[in-house]
Amino acid sequence: MPIKTLCIHAHFYQPPREDPLTGKIFAEPGAKPYRNWNERIHAECYRPNAQLGNFEHLSFNVGPTLFPWLAEHDQETYRSIIAQDHANVARYGVGNAIAQPYNHTILPLASTAEKITQIAWGIADFEYRFGRKPVGMWLPETAVDLETLNILADRGIEFTLLAPWQAKTDLLDPTEPYQVRLPGRRSITVFFYQRDLSSKISFDPNATSNADLFASSEILRYYRAEKLRKNEPQLLLIASDGELYGHHQPFRERFLSHLLNGAGAKAGISSVYPSLWLQQYPPRQTIEIKENTSWSCHHGVARWAGNCDCTPSDGSWKLYLRRALDRLANALDWIYYDVSYPLIAKPRVLREKYIHVILGTMAEEQLIGEMAGRSLSSDQINRLKLLLSAQRERQKMFTSCGWFFDDFDRIEPRNNLAYAAHAIRLTKIATGEDLSAQILSDLKKAVSPRTKLSGDQVLEMYLRKAGDLQI
Repeated sequence: MPIKTLCIHAHFYQPPREDPLTGKIFAEPGAKPYRNWNERIHAECYRPNAQLGNFEHLSFNVGPTLFPWLAEHDQETYRSIIAQDHANVARYGVGNAIAQPYNHTILPLASTAEKITQIAWGIADFEYRFGRKPVGMWLPETAVDLETLNILADRGIEFTLLAPWQAKTDLLDPTEPYQVRLPGRRSITVFFYQRDLSSKISFDPNATSNADLFASSEILRYYRAEKLRKNEPQLLLIASDGELYGHHQPFRERFLSHLLNGAGAKAGISSVYPSLWLQQYPPRQTIEIKENTSWSCHHGVARWAGNCDCTPSDGSWKLYLRRALDRLANALDWIYYDVSYPLIAKPRVLREKYIHVILGTMAEEQLIGEMAGRSLSSDQINRLKLLLSAQRERQKMFTSCGWFFDDFDRIEPRNNLAYAAHAIRLTKIATGEDLSAQILSDLKKAVSPRTKLSGDQVLEMYLRKAGDLQI
């Protein structure tokens, strides 16, 4: 392994933009000249990066809610991304793509069962698309707690990537990975990205206008002198949103291509990715993490739970939205378990395996039959199908984008409530139980500081729409 190595991790993700009740993406005027933002971001980022071969040289993850859109709208780009990972598997025995929990949920704020489902669904989606088990997993917003790491290790995930301030030390060396000890004499590897380089590549367009200068003037000065004197290999990791390269910053897909295919080598830097690094250099040190932390909120995970300085205006709506959806999720789970347990010995496993129905690789009747181990009536099967669909919507309710921005009156929070309305509707059809009254009351306090739109108004609108659906 060369002495100076560089890994750039790109997190490619888009929230679901389909109308939650119709499955269609409506025209979005801000995306002109394209019909919607998916089309625009694809044209500016995913397709050109695939055409330049950048996916072969990055460490990357593609969000499971983005991949189906790519598969439907541009099979060539979809296949190219997967093929570029396969090229590394053929060359080195390990690929450079890693997995992601399915619905981009902030896992430290999720229940244990929800964490398990999100991770299991993310792994299954990755295996379906890449044809191999994932070695690493990107956590949404790098939000982490020990329980999440423990579940990752349980599911065979060997490493994840975190921000340097998520380490419980002031003496972090980001040029090598660390081992985090877990219960049961187990552990997981954590790579910490280099803060300054990641910030520059993400937020300073002037710094990335010239790949040769970025390699020679920026990257080289972050290798540790004492390690260079000892000829110790060093890995510098840069982490960023993948949409940066061509969408958020025009032409940066070409900057990335030249950095990874010419400028880096000219400066004596070789490209690598975590799985390849670990083949030769397992962690030498252990470290503790700061629980309930993330990369995009310096107040832990408060950005997705209530007021913090990430939201300059009144962010109390986030707290009330979180509380309302948490209470609804708990009620949905109780009903799901209450109805399914007499019929299915392991309802949690049934929900995990439901991802194969979502991916289209298994029929619902087949899954339910296998899990029941006996014949069920058509009425029992239909009730389970409805409740499994409700559980799918229940997972979508916690898409992190619903809390990320300043204001409640945006499409992202509204979409989360549309998923809630659909879950309520499906549950009522299956069991006759109407869960709307409590959440409507809870949502009265989730109010936009800008327009005064309240959560109960939004949910009522979507409940009316959901009532018109043909189930």
